[in-house]
Amino acid sequence: MTRFHVHLVSDSTGDTVHSVARACLVQFEDIDAIEHIWSMIRTDSQIDRVISGVAANPGVVLYTLVNDELRQPLIDRCRKLQVPAIPVLDPVIGALASYLGRQARGLPGQQHLLDSEYFQRIDAMTFAMNHDDGQSLWGLNDADVVLVGVSRTSKTPTCIYLANRGIKAANIPIVPGVPLPQELFELTRPLIIGLTNDPDRLIQVRTQRLASLHHEEHSEYTDLSKVRDEVTQARRLFTDKNWPVIDVSRRSIEETAAAILKHVARKQGEDS
Repeated sequence: MTRFHVHLVSDSTGDTVHSVARACLVQFEDIDAIEHIWSMIRTDSQIDRVISGVAANPGVVLYTLVNDELRQPLIDRCRKLQVPAIPVLDPVIGALASYLGRQARGLPGQQHLLDSEYFQRIDAMTFAMNHDDGQSLWGLNDADVVLVGVSRTSKTPTCIYLANRGIKAANIPIVPGVPLPQELFELTRPLIIGLTNDPDRLIQVRTQRLASLHHEEHSEYTDLSKVRDEVTQARRLFTDKNWPVIDVSRRSIEETAAAILKHVARKQGEDS
């Protein structure tokens, strides 16, 4: 196992450089990256603190600073420390500048301005929380997408992820012996998507969930035959209603959300 330090430097929240770093690091086996996050770096004194941190724990520096007055001191001082400083946005910004024939503005934190898109995401996040797990059925028709599925098919985290993309997402659980709300079948605006999972995988997830709650007694919740029937009944419902179905068995939350966004885009294209 190779341990090393990686310093993530950003003029904004650090979300972008952190996501890029994680996406790259997972491509390497047997490494243990110790992350140091330096966010909202916008002054010379803050650059000084970053360099002090890098000097104390030498390692790779990844940065998303767009202001040359901040970038250059970081580059020069990292060079003196003999540590690599990698600008993760430069290839994309450079390619876009070449294609568009325009110069990038070099203004920090532009992706987090309080614009209409920002408020759309906040609104979507509030909607997802208010309409989680079958709550607030009275406002369900305002959703962009409604996720339906048995327990532990990642409905809630997927809705939260979609909300961060500005999508109003609600979810309704399928519970054995409990009828689905009639409001679900009367929706006219949202796209309804069924989420399913492999029964064996579902039992593993549910067992882990029960263990985390210190409740490890055997029950129908983790009984293989019951779970298989539960999944079969859910799939039958999705087919009867002609709802798109996404199997989350081997998908991350991000991959499930990406598949949902494709369905949403397709629906919007059909409606336009």
